[in-house]
Amino acid sequence: MIDIKAMEERRQEPPKRYDEVRSEYDRDEARLIHSAAFRRLQSKTQVLGLGESDFYRTRLTHSMEVAQIGRGIVQYINESERFSEYKEYLPDMSLITAICLAHDIGHPPFGHGGEVALNYCMRKYGGFEGNGQTLRILGKIEKYTDEYGLNPTRRMLLGVLKYPVSYHELVDESFYKVKENPELPYWLFKADTQKPPKCYYDVDRDIVSFIFKAFSKEDQKNFFKLKEKKVGEHRKTRFKSLDCTIMNLADNISYSLHDLEDALSLGMINEKQWEKRFEKKHYLLDNKANKIERSELEFASITKQLFSSKSHERKNAIGSLINLMITSIVIVNNGSGCTDPLLYLEVKLEEEIEKLRELICNLVYDIVIKDENVQQLEFKGQKLIIELFQVLSEDPERFLPKSTKERWTQASQDAEKNPKKYLLQSVIEKLEQEEKSVVDEAREHAQMRVICDFIAGMTDDYATKFYEKFFTPNKGSIFDRL
Repeated sequence: MIDIKAMEERRQEPPKRYDEVRSEYDRDEARLIHSAAFRRLQSKTQVLGLGESDFYRTRLTHSMEVAQIGRGIVQYINESERFSEYKEYLPDMSLITAICLAHDIGHPPFGHGGEVALNYCMRKYGGFEGNGQTLRILGKIEKYTDEYGLNPTRRMLLGVLKYPVSYHELVDESFYKVKENPELPYWLFKADTQKPPKCYYDVDRDIVSFIFKAFSKEDQKNFFKLKEKKVGEHRKTRFKSLDCTIMNLADNISYSLHDLEDALSLGMINEKQWEKRFEKKHYLLDNKANKIERSELEFASITKQLFSSKSHERKNAIGSLINLMITSIVIVNNGSGCTDPLLYLEVKLEEEIEKLRELICNLVYDIVIKDENVQQLEFKGQKLIIELFQVLSEDPERFLPKSTKERWTQASQDAEKNPKKYLLQSVIEKLEQEEKSVVDEAREHAQMRVICDFIAGMTDDYATKFYEKFFTPNKGSIFDRL
C-alpha cells in the first residue's frame, strides 16, 4: 500500500490560505505553472532553433503536449478494466500534469549543445545534467520559498526524478576524452566525448534523502541498483518510479511523433526515406491494425496521410499513432524487488509498439537531429555557453547580476560553514592527506554551481544577448536591462 499522507508531505509545511479547497497536488500544479522557470521554456530550443518559424515546437509547447499525453495514459488506465488492480496506485490528474509540465525545466539554452557545454565546464565541480537540474530547480532554486524552491510534495519530486543515483556514483572519468591537440581553443571538442551521466547532483543529496525517507531501507537499496557497467561508458540507473514511467513514456511518445511532424512540415523527411526505414517492418503497424480491426492504422494508410499535401491529414495520422501508443500500454513489475507499488510498478508499451516508436524516433534522430545544419546551430550555442561560463567564472564579482552575485556570496559562506554539503567525504579526506584547504575547494565548488545555475536558467535569446554584450563591439548599452 502507498502511504498517501507521506507522499503529500513537503520539506517545509506551508501555511494554508483562507478557504483553501485545492489538494496538495493541485497546489503543485499551480506553483509549477506560475513559476518563472516554466515560463522560460517558451524561449528554449526543442529541436529546431527558435526564430526559424513560429510553427515549430519549443520546450514549452513540447511540455504541454507531454502533459496532455500523460493525462491520456492515466485516463486510459482508469477506464480500462484490464488495469483495475492498479487504479488505486495512479497519480491524480493534477499530479501527473505537474510532473509532465516540469520534466524539462532543467534543460539549459540551446538544447543538448548547452547541456554538453555546461557539463564540460562543471566536470571538476559535480557535472551538469538537464534532469538533475530539473530536480534542483524544483527543490532549491525557484523563488517560491527561501531554501526549498517550489517546495513540491514528495510524490511530485519522486515523479520527476528520472535517474535516482548521484553523479559521482555514475561518472566514468575515462569517458571524457582528453583533446589530442592542446593548441585547439578551450571550447573546441567533440560533443559526444563530454556527455554527462544521467543522474542527480551530489550537492542535492538532501532532496533525494527527503524523497526516499518514506520508503524502507530495503526498497531504497533495490531501487538504486545499476545496470551492468560497459567499458568506456558512464554507469546507468535501472529503475524509475511508477509516476516517472508514465511521464517518461509520454515524453518518448511526444518527441518521437511530434518531432516527426515538425520534420515532415519542414520537408526534412521524404516518403522514400520513410519507406526505406520501414523496409520489411510494415508488420509493426499492420499486425496491430489487423488485431484491433482498424485499417486506418495500416502502414499504407498511415504513409499516405503523413505525406499528404493536406496538413490536416498529416495531423490525423500523428493523432492516430499517438492513440495507438496510449492504447498499447502494459503495466509490469520492473523486477527491482521493491515492495512499494510506486517503486516496483512500471508503465510501458507493448514490445512491438515500442519497436515502432523506436524506429520512428531513430529516423528523426538520424535525418533531423544529426543534420549538419541542426548540429551547426547546436555547436554555436555550445561555444557561446562555454565562453560565457569562462567570463563569469573568471571575474564573477565584476560581471554577475546583483541577485546572482548575492547567491554567489552566500554559497561561499555556506561552504565555509559546511564543506561536507559541497564535497564528498572521500574528496575531503584526500585534500586533508595532501594538506590542501578543504574550505577553499568547497567554496569553489559552491560558487561554480551558482554560475552554472545562472547560465542554465537562461533562455536562448537571453543567453545570446548576454553574450553579445561581452563579445560583440556594436552590441550592448549601459541602459540594457536583460
